[in-house]
Amino acid sequence: MDEKDLEYYKKSLTDQLEGLLGEANKTVSGMTGRKENFPDPTDRASLESDRNFMLRIRDRERKLIGKIRKALERIDAGTFGICERCGEEISSKRLKARPVTTLCIECKTQEEAREKAQGV
Repeated sequence: MDEKDLEYYKKSLTDQLEGLLGEANKTVSGMTGRKENFPDPTDRASLESDRNFMLRIRDRERKLIGKIRKALERIDAGTFGICERCGEEISSKRLKARPVTTLCIECKTQEEAREKAQGV
């Protein structure tokens, strides 16, 4: 992979990371700054449901933040775009679709087939 491609992925991942961190900060400040009192139990239940949904989304984003940071580390280490399992180069199509990936499409397909067979 050439330097131009690496810079593209690094910028893309950095922009995505900054966006996710910004959303996380908004969620934290939004949840800690308000005291809401709802006399109607239905309104309170609706608020709690919305908060739980938001927290599930943020948890998924937290996991993605970790993957993004690891991908940026791989860029710095010179191992970005190389499959962790077989050592082959990961296709640019796959990296553009999922830049945090660590497996080439063949190895990922095998992993998913193994998981399906095991019922995971």
